[in-house]
Amino acid sequence: MVATPNSSQSENRIEDIKKLSQIRSLRAKEVLMVGKPKLVSEEEFVVPSSNGKDNYKVIHLDSWNCNCLDFVNTCQKIGIYCKHIKALQQFLKLRNNTQFDDSLLNEVLDNEKVCCVYCRSDKITKQGFRKNKNSVKQKYFCGNCSRFFINEPVKNIKTNTKVLCMVMDLYYKGLSLRDIQDTLKQFYNIEIHHETVRRYIIKFTEKIDRYVETKTPILGKERWHTDEQKVKVNGEWQWSWNTIDNETKFWIANNLTKGRSIKEAREQFQKVKLTAREQRPEILVTDGLHSYKKAIKKEFNTHKDRLGRALEGNITHVGNAGIRKKHHNNIVERLNGEFREFDKVRRGFKSDETTETYLKGMKIYHNFVKPHLSLNGLTPSQKANIDLKLNQNKWLSLIKKSVEK
Repeated sequence: MVATPNSSQSENRIEDIKKLSQIRSLRAKEVLMVGKPKLVSEEEFVVPSSNGKDNYKVIHLDSWNCNCLDFVNTCQKIGIYCKHIKALQQFLKLRNNTQFDDSLLNEVLDNEKVCCVYCRSDKITKQGFRKNKNSVKQKYFCGNCSRFFINEPVKNIKTNTKVLCMVMDLYYKGLSLRDIQDTLKQFYNIEIHHETVRRYIIKFTEKIDRYVETKTPILGKERWHTDEQKVKVNGEWQWSWNTIDNETKFWIANNLTKGRSIKEAREQFQKVKLTAREQRPEILVTDGLHSYKKAIKKEFNTHKDRLGRALEGNITHVGNAGIRKKHHNNIVERLNGEFREFDKVRRGFKSDETTETYLKGMKIYHNFVKPHLSLNGLTPSQKANIDLKLNQNKWLSLIKKSVEK
């Protein structure tokens, strides 16, 4: 059948409308990268503009409506949605549908360049998805070696690596295992047992710890601080010893012991020396615990001249730190407070092994993941010249590097 001029114009108009709709779908992703829509009521939402300066009201009753000029002047007349409505639709699907969530995360949040895992070629194309109960993983085909692959650094887990990163981050920010299980179910429709969450955390905390322990921080030379705090393990109180550098805020070492004797204090300083290598501070600040004095004399050079001054290269031990004194231990007390907030949700730990693992995880979170205001937004590891070239998702970078090691 030969198309008439009118039918040809109609087909061209349909094609133009499709292109306009596709353009607004792409711009909707830009809107989501600026910020999340906010719920005002069951039918009303506030969606940010793509420049981040304005907000638009989107209402969904019998139909979708937006108060932006594009929707009022153009979209409503030709029967398509504006970018704000499309952004809200994508956000709602992201929140309620696992398949959409994973694909959108790959497109919007992961800006890393994908290469073939076999030949490292960049001649790749997307080839559908690999689906299971809890995740949808993007499949790729390499045009160089003609092989299919999944761009996931961690193999043989029920979910994808991004969800694993979120699990690690939520746990070390203070959520309990069951809180994380509930969050995954409510917002991502992912069903993972809380014991599976616990196994993930323990397994990858140990992997990351083995990797970061091979790195030597460049610590400050002025003051290091040490203190101990109580931790309940299997119904009994034990002691967690912590040492932190005043300049870089780097958590140097931690040790879990059953008592506070000289021997156990020496164990902490032996760990400190293992991390710091040959580095030593001018002043080592502690509280008045008697064990510190003898332990420091055994582990460090503390000799003084006739005027009571420390010899060159030796350490001055300040063992009477207090809030109203010249030398205080506030920095390590704040560190103890970080762990106390983490510990409060769990109400104690089951065994020495899991407690030590979680302490390692808190140390990783403090040193490599959490930016500090006093360091102008840097992490202590960055301040201590440990350049791991971590991306914005620091947990993802750490997991990748620890798996590759």
